[in-house]
Amino acid sequence: MFLLPLVGKAQDSIQVIQNTLDHQMTEVFDKSNSYQEYKVIKKVQLASLRKNIHDSIASLQQKIAAQQKDLSLQLATIDTLNSNLKRTEEDLRVSQEKEDGIVVFGMLTSKSTYNAVMFSIIGILLLIGGFLFYRFLISHKIINSAELTIAEMEIEIEDYRRNSLEREQKLRRKLQDEINKNRKMK
Repeated sequence: MFLLPLVGKAQDSIQVIQNTLDHQMTEVFDKSNSYQEYKVIKKVQLASLRKNIHDSIASLQQKIAAQQKDLSLQLATIDTLNSNLKRTEEDLRVSQEKEDGIVVFGMLTSKSTYNAVMFSIIGILLLIGGFLFYRFLISHKIINSAELTIAEMEIEIEDYRRNSLEREQKLRRKLQDEINKNRKMK
């Protein structure tokens, strides 16, 4: 029982040996023997190192191929997204032009230009309408005074006719009386 805690601590202190190519090369050189100025390496170790190097190269080539495939897919996606972005920006520009403008007689004009033209037209029409109303009022006053004058003249003409008719009748009576007098005298 006393040994169990020690075993647990011993396992924690053991470090994981790295199995990299550099570590394997160092291990092969360390385990090799020296002969004069040459190193003697066991063929099994050299074959194992060579196999591990080829495996690492094959693995890295697979990673490179996979990353190149991913890169080409990402580049294709980026191109697609860029074309979609350009089309969307163009659609947005057209939409903003349509929103900021009004189609008049088949031509797209800005709202400010449209408003300026419309208010100018309305202002001009109001001025013309005011001028015509003023002219109407003046004409109406002139017509009323002319009608009043005509009515007065008709009354005067009627009085003149009556007076003329009475004078004419008086003159005819006088003439008739004179004619009758002259007949009696003859």
